[in-house]
Amino acid sequence: MIIKGATLFDGTGAARKLRQDVALEGAVIKAVGEDLPANGDARVVEADGLALMPGIIDTHTHYDAQITWDPGLTPSPELGVSSVVIGNCGFTIAPCREQDRDLVMRNLTQVEGMSLDVLRNGIDWNFESFPEYLDALEARGAAINVAAFIGHSALRTYVMGADAVERAATPEEIERMAGIVGEAMRAGAVGFATSTAPQHNGWGGIPMPSRLADDAELLALARAMRSEGYGLFMLTKGDRTDVAYLEELAGKADCPIMIAALLHNPTNPGGTLTELARIGEARARGHELWGQVSCCPLTMDFSLASAYPLEGLRAWKPAAQATGPELRRVLADPSFRQAVKDELAQPAGVRLFNGEWHKLVLTEAAKPENRPLEDRNVADLAAEAGQDPLDWMLDFALSEDLDSLFTALLLNSDEEAVGKMIRDPNASVALSDAGAHLTFFCDAGFGLHLMGHWSRELSHLSLEEAVHELTGKPAGIFRLPGRGTIAPGQAADILLFDPETVGRGPKRRVTDLPGGAPRLTTDAVGLHGLWVNGETIMDRDGRMLPGKRAGRLLRASA
Repeated sequence: MIIKGATLFDGTGAARKLRQDVALEGAVIKAVGEDLPANGDARVVEADGLALMPGIIDTHTHYDAQITWDPGLTPSPELGVSSVVIGNCGFTIAPCREQDRDLVMRNLTQVEGMSLDVLRNGIDWNFESFPEYLDALEARGAAINVAAFIGHSALRTYVMGADAVERAATPEEIERMAGIVGEAMRAGAVGFATSTAPQHNGWGGIPMPSRLADDAELLALARAMRSEGYGLFMLTKGDRTDVAYLEELAGKADCPIMIAALLHNPTNPGGTLTELARIGEARARGHELWGQVSCCPLTMDFSLASAYPLEGLRAWKPAAQATGPELRRVLADPSFRQAVKDELAQPAGVRLFNGEWHKLVLTEAAKPENRPLEDRNVADLAAEAGQDPLDWMLDFALSEDLDSLFTALLLNSDEEAVGKMIRDPNASVALSDAGAHLTFFCDAGFGLHLMGHWSRELSHLSLEEAVHELTGKPAGIFRLPGRGTIAPGQAADILLFDPETVGRGPKRRVTDLPGGAPRLTTDAVGLHGLWVNGETIMDRDGRMLPGKRAGRLLRASA
């Protein structure tokens, strides 16, 4: 196949080239240049002035469960993504013993905003060990390429059982975990992922297992990952694991580290930029650290029946642990409310919700008589009622049996600050969380947002820079050879798009998960073709071709 007459963005950040042809042979790019000859049996695709770039590489997804029932990895391919990295934050489903499956699924419902019924109906548990999981993914196939982290919380549960959320590991348990990490790396894991973030709680508000790990455990597992000579250490940070700590870890384990999730917090406006500067200083000292940032405002839809934005608050723990009538009792308790108010009044380093009630909107009222209040913020509604905003929100939600839907603009809402973050040389743009938080938000189209909003509309970076940020740069950081650039011999992962219109559409709700459960999605704008390993995944009209499994399992190696 030859794609003819395109404007070429090759993924390296080099200046675009006009009227370029790209010839594909099988799964690789055969030639790039002007007026390439077409063999008699070659299929010719006329670009007609459109642009070509490598397929987007999304390095922060949570498709670990979904991929077992949805090899299409919806909606990433339809948003221009040709490769994903799963297992981020350590929230994986392998290794996992049969007796621990329900606990692992329950934890995912809490920490990643997933439906327990969807997980129970959807996951195909045809594996136990991590190598078996990779083999199962490879046998099933997927629409796009997949690389996988070995995840800390699943690993801890596998070795320690119920004690994984109770205590530090013993030296013998650490040794067993290290052995499993080494086994996973030999099977092709791209690295090891973990989290110390305070908002990462499992079922009943209990901290996710990785949060109980001490320094000795983290160092041992980082070294076990690097025992094979490769692998990236990924961590969603908490207050304990600051940049200085992670630089020391990188030095001791001789490993690159990806630090998530660096989002702009208006209550600490200089915090993220300061952290990126410290990462830059560590890099200058020879330690490969990266700060993972988002180009999207973090917006979440939620109800008080599952208030994920508030679960990072220590005072919210009684509500996170309660259900049914007990949850309603907790939410009505004046002492609980006062504890939440007191905590919100204190500054915090890592927190999703920071008491910005004017950024929290009533999106859907459950009772018809309350519909006139929709699309108004809680600060104004509470002021009119003469109440504290927290009291108004909880009273209103209780009056609607917790069926009210709220939307919170949590972080990354300051475009001037976010513009500086995405241009920072120490940052890597990602954090889509695709595959998780399905009813809360959908940022799987982050790459289209970077190209359309930040490049074309705001000119914060050139389109060449935006494409590099989404392709060649993550391929280099995550050591994905043959991916991320358009050049002879590279994998034929190619996206055809219109630079004048590319972007993402508004969010909408669909009901296509197992059992008919809902999720949020968004549509692509300005896409006209996607090829993965040389196979057509999306046609010229931007329509996905059903049933395609052109992706490959990207097994890492030295």
